[in-house]
Amino acid sequence: MAQHWQEMLPVDRYTVAANGLLHEYDRKVLTFLYQPLIGSTCFSLYMTLWAELAENRLWSSSNTHHSLMNFMDMNLERIYQARVKLEGIGLLKVYERKDDESRSFIYELIPPLTPEEFFLDGMLNIYLYRKVGKNQYSRLKRFFSEENIYSKKEYQDVTKSFQDVYMSGYQETISLTADTEQAMLPPDGQHFIGRNEPESIQVSQTLFNFDLLAAGLNESLVPKKALTNRVRNAISNLAFLYGIDPIQMKNIVISALTENNEINIEELRKSARDWYQLQNYDQLPSLVDRTQPILHQTQKKEPETKEEELLRYLEMTSPRQLLKDISGGAEPSKSDLQIIEDVMFQQKLLPGVVNVLIQYVMLKSDMKLTKAYVEKIASHWARKKITTAKEAFVLAKNEHKQYTEWADGKKTPKASKSSGKKKPIRTEMLPDWFDDQEKPRPAGKKQDDEELELKKRELEETLKKLRSGEGTD
Repeated sequence: MAQHWQEMLPVDRYTVAANGLLHEYDRKVLTFLYQPLIGSTCFSLYMTLWAELAENRLWSSSNTHHSLMNFMDMNLERIYQARVKLEGIGLLKVYERKDDESRSFIYELIPPLTPEEFFLDGMLNIYLYRKVGKNQYSRLKRFFSEENIYSKKEYQDVTKSFQDVYMSGYQETISLTADTEQAMLPPDGQHFIGRNEPESIQVSQTLFNFDLLAAGLNESLVPKKALTNRVRNAISNLAFLYGIDPIQMKNIVISALTENNEINIEELRKSARDWYQLQNYDQLPSLVDRTQPILHQTQKKEPETKEEELLRYLEMTSPRQLLKDISGGAEPSKSDLQIIEDVMFQQKLLPGVVNVLIQYVMLKSDMKLTKAYVEKIASHWARKKITTAKEAFVLAKNEHKQYTEWADGKKTPKASKSSGKKKPIRTEMLPDWFDDQEKPRPAGKKQDDEELELKKRELEETLKKLRSGEGTD
């Protein structure tokens, strides 16, 4: 059963709430700053939910998800996937209540960051720059900025103060009784309409090994008090953004240390960015799903077979980590990462599907990622609308003959009448999940390529360790 059916049904009801008034200017921020990161579907869902709020109100009436599906002309699966992305980027909070026979939700819309907060965020602005490019990013900064036409330095502040203009009428004072104080508060069960400050994206500190970082910093005489909670939050975000481990982070932190033994966060960000660009040829990271989204994970229960173990591993691992694991811990090459990134962005393939593609192509191509071959299979899977690793398994098995011909760089040949010679059968390596579909080799044929056979056994051992948890970080 697909994951979204377990999370919500068309008959489930929802109510839209707003965490503070949403302003017209927020539409421009969402359109130009958030939409490039979350996509048009997520943007449309946010706007549709916003439209259900009456003007200057914080709550909507109750509605069903079936009505939302009709409004957006979209199935529930896509709506759920868009909802999850809005949650992840900090634009939506979801509250759920379960009764005996029904389920209801509150969808609380969170206002977007202000342009100033967004461009100084340290994470979202980096992803936006990577997504839209330097010229468009500069244009957006100009759009959300205003030129200082006049300098206040040339003027004197002559504004009257409150006490200069007003005075209290002491002769008409009102006795402050308990009833009077109660009258100044909002009615029971209500609160004043206003606007709460939106929160920036914050990666959990538990994802970073601060103990290992602190041990390294102690050797460099960096005081513990320098790692304030604000600094730790910045380190967590930068480690996630740029993929920096505690050993590498130590030198970055030291470079941002001031003469007062404090860590300058702006210098910390700059040093982390410089480190990443030095490692990646002046490129910046992209915002992509780390692993297969829960919505498209098919392995929900505990694996019982080797194929289920492998399926679970491919669904819970990012493509970058898979490449690293296959290489025995070595960092993937820039060209391999570029191929995978292009496939994920241009063909819109999900991480779990890309992982199956990586494993299939590498075993078919002598452990090489050939760009043309990867893109050809990827485009086929995109046209077939493959969204799960399981579907990718099945299609790879069914289309194996066709993919073999693509690997050989040829189309399906017609039988030749002029030549009585048969072409030699090429020895292939296939993923272990292919074993039950692999056709038997002709009798008498022996494995004459010992090097390929050795590589196959080595990769099988690597994957066996990965499935048992020995080879993962």
